[in-house]
Amino acid sequence: MVVGTVSKGCQVAVIGSGPGGYLAAIRLAQLKKDVILVEEKESLGGICLNEGCIPSKALIHAADLLESARRAGEMGLSMKVEGVDMAGLVAWKDKIVQRLTGGVRTLCTRNGAEVVQGRARFLSDRKIEVQGPSGSQLIEFEQAVVATGSLPFFPPGFEPDHEQILEARDALSLRAVPGRLVVIGGGYNGLELGSVYAKLGAKVELVEFFPQLLPQHDPEVGQALTRRITHLGVKLHLGCKATGLERGSPCKVTIQGREGERAVLEADKVLVSIGRLPNTRGLGLAEAGVETDAKGFIRVNARMETNVPGVYALGDVVGGPLLAHKAYREAKVAAEVIARKPSAFDNLVIPAVIYTDPEIAWAGLSEKEARAQGYSVVTGTFPFRASGRAMTLNAVEGFVKTVADAGTKRILGVHIVGADAGEMISEAALAIEMGAFLDDLSQTIHPHPTMSEGLLESVDAALGEAIHVLNR
Repeated sequence: MVVGTVSKGCQVAVIGSGPGGYLAAIRLAQLKKDVILVEEKESLGGICLNEGCIPSKALIHAADLLESARRAGEMGLSMKVEGVDMAGLVAWKDKIVQRLTGGVRTLCTRNGAEVVQGRARFLSDRKIEVQGPSGSQLIEFEQAVVATGSLPFFPPGFEPDHEQILEARDALSLRAVPGRLVVIGGGYNGLELGSVYAKLGAKVELVEFFPQLLPQHDPEVGQALTRRITHLGVKLHLGCKATGLERGSPCKVTIQGREGERAVLEADKVLVSIGRLPNTRGLGLAEAGVETDAKGFIRVNARMETNVPGVYALGDVVGGPLLAHKAYREAKVAAEVIARKPSAFDNLVIPAVIYTDPEIAWAGLSEKEARAQGYSVVTGTFPFRASGRAMTLNAVEGFVKTVADAGTKRILGVHIVGADAGEMISEAALAIEMGAFLDDLSQTIHPHPTMSEGLLESVDAALGEAIHVLNR
């Protein structure tokens, strides 16, 4: 029998304060619900704000700035680069995180959501126990929202020690730039952080199981990134699997290719970034009766409802693209459904960005996905090397590619590789959500000179009306 030092009740208990959890709590409070937000850690904001999205982008910006300074001579500028003060860089990054996490707490409390620190566990479908710094609490609720996020996956033998063998959060707070860094995994985190440390001066080797980078995209996307990341000095081991790890000074990573060939990579630090798992261990989902799929993700419908009436789930813990902005949208849906407002997650696209150099952003279907779904496809591509604005930014790598249905000319997908791709993809997402056709974008005036003109130019190319590149 569980005995809590404190018992309380609320209308809605939100478990997890990541992007989905804190937004759900704030929106529920705005909708006049009595809300308790439960977070295991002292700092709100989850992995994204504390250990992922925000701190990584701070380091990426700093590394990009350093790289731009090194290339300044191409523009006739003379700059002396003294080096990298990792302690100062990490301190600057930490200030950003502290400001944002403090802001989230203020927004929660001022909107009327009560914050309780501790690890939550379901005792039933209407009660949780929260083990916190000052003991346990029993919280009864009418509805619950599970937003506990995801955790990194480590194969046996590759578990981090947070000194030599790193997970992503460790790589964001290193005390010095490692001389040699081996990155295991060519996903978003591995590519982003590998690029960062290559720019900061590390000798980086990246091991990727698939024979090309970003195999889920059309080939030209991965090819463009491969050219650039190789130019930055990153040595790629594609089509290879890390089969062994010997800890020591140096660490030794054994890799094996698809034909059985083996090699040993030596490193001062090893970053393991292979994949993520739903964070549900110890949550008591069985006691609540909540069902999960074969991979452990919670099953939900378009209203973010689980199989248990009154229990909702959202964000990474329900699977799909593990992205903060997906969780934001799902949180609004869940809050509005709980408040008996008409709402559903019926979005056509979830845009995504990889903050490499150049950035990669996309919304909707790739060309190969569209063809696989039976579409007759027309595409248009505009290379940034033909963009005046890209030339003035000294950022001519990449392109914009638009994919449309050949018959109706409805836009199916947009893929951008280039500087500030993440800032440009929202227009494409809006176009697809609204069911826009090529003509809709072609007849929309874009300011000149801008990188966003690349989208217009790619649409014109798909229509066979390109001006600044030759029509096919």
